[in-house]
Amino acid sequence: MHPGINGPKYKDKPAIIMASSGEIVTHAELDEISNQGAHLFRSLGIKAGDSIAFMMENDKLFFSISAAAYRSGLKYTAISWRLQPNEVEYILKDCEAKLFITSKFLEESAESLASEIPDVKKLMINGTSQSFSSFEESLKNMPKTPIEDEYQGVAMLYSSGTTGKPKGVSREVKFEPLPYSTDDEDLGLTRVVEGMYGADDNSIYLSPAPLYHAAPMGFNTGFLSLGATCIIMEKFDPELALSSIEKYKVTHSQWVPTMFVKFLKSDKSLLTSYNLESHKVAIHAAAPCPVKVKEQMIDWWGPIINEYYAGTEFNGFVACNSEEWLTHKGTVGKSLLGPIHILDDNQNEVDKGEEGTVYFEGPTAQTFSYHNDPEKTKNATSKQGYTTLGDVGYLDEEDYLYLTDRKAFMIISGGVNIYPKETEDLLIMHPKVADVAVFGIPNEEMGEEVKAVVQPIDMSDIGSKFEQELISFCRENISHIKCPKSIDFKEELPRHPTGKLYKRLLKDEYWKD
Repeated sequence: MHPGINGPKYKDKPAIIMASSGEIVTHAELDEISNQGAHLFRSLGIKAGDSIAFMMENDKLFFSISAAAYRSGLKYTAISWRLQPNEVEYILKDCEAKLFITSKFLEESAESLASEIPDVKKLMINGTSQSFSSFEESLKNMPKTPIEDEYQGVAMLYSSGTTGKPKGVSREVKFEPLPYSTDDEDLGLTRVVEGMYGADDNSIYLSPAPLYHAAPMGFNTGFLSLGATCIIMEKFDPELALSSIEKYKVTHSQWVPTMFVKFLKSDKSLLTSYNLESHKVAIHAAAPCPVKVKEQMIDWWGPIINEYYAGTEFNGFVACNSEEWLTHKGTVGKSLLGPIHILDDNQNEVDKGEEGTVYFEGPTAQTFSYHNDPEKTKNATSKQGYTTLGDVGYLDEEDYLYLTDRKAFMIISGGVNIYPKETEDLLIMHPKVADVAVFGIPNEEMGEEVKAVVQPIDMSDIGSKFEQELISFCRENISHIKCPKSIDFKEELPRHPTGKLYKRLLKDEYWKD
């Protein structure tokens, strides 16, 4: 379904409810505002096949803007507002945006790059600035009916840049004319949320993550296309999340493992303060969840937790429910789109249980490319034609996939390959640790040595005594070669709100020379 169908069908039913402010956008308003947005784009000379970009916090207008771009036949890029201005500038130029929409909240960042994009049209929600006109004012005189030349557009999202410059994930899309005469068009992840997670127009979906990320953007679009209601959190807060489940009788939700950790390290009374009976399906991804964290979450919420593994590239899709996970602890699931192949450095298949790079075969494996970067696309494709996200893992005898780490994060110490994820998963379970990153730093004799950077729950704990406590904790539980030789402490780690760690920013501090 599309706003053009859902607007008249569901009318005053809430499509979007902002969790903190309580602001509501109905399905009818979503349809009308997205129509006005489409007319606005055309009035600015933006035609089907062109690109626009928008950068904003979680706002009630986010999906009105994305729906307007979709029904205008545009390529639309949602940009992380956590990026530096030079990174935003790079994306705007790389995606060839004809229009850039931002918010008053991000005025300083937006204005700092405005002069670098003189040919890009500029609009702002919730206010104006020197270089940006009002989006809302620009809509006022636009018709609330569809434009004459509606086409099916597509999102072109960029990776979060955890290991380098953000890369745009592009797909060859035929800009099919609308209207949408059937109910089977695949908007976002509609078929996934409906087929796998039992969503329908009665579902209430809680979205606690930033909307510019592929998963929240796709899943919210999927639920909206079914006529459901989405509860959008302005930012994640453990108590607000739980109170929202109770208040709105949330049926479905989506999380990342760092949110689970924050739940479990909250005051224990919080975990029993709210009625969660309506909550039937909790979906999580972004990074493999530490086994002990997931065990505790299932003990608390029951067997409603569903995991999946996929990337912005959507070259594969792996999933499992709680029952499967409990009998295959640590797995991210089985492939639902085609075979998984584990290949060695020579791109030869390895045996079951043996680690290697994870590659996908199947109907979506080659449907993407990296925008303006054919070399990167080539490097993500094996000699057999399989594609990879760069993750390392293995398959068990039943073809359940286990992720070890990202190849880019591998530490080579004295010729031994060390994947830091196991060490990170252990350290995060220490009661005094709020967050942790493990990576390699230069070592004259060994090439690299294992370094941990820890965000303590209480900064007053930092010091050599706490450092030795954590190192001893590691050495008691895992191979000494995987244990950090030293630990530094930070008030906060540079973590993307989706849960991904900007590990390169930490590593760069130790590799400057």
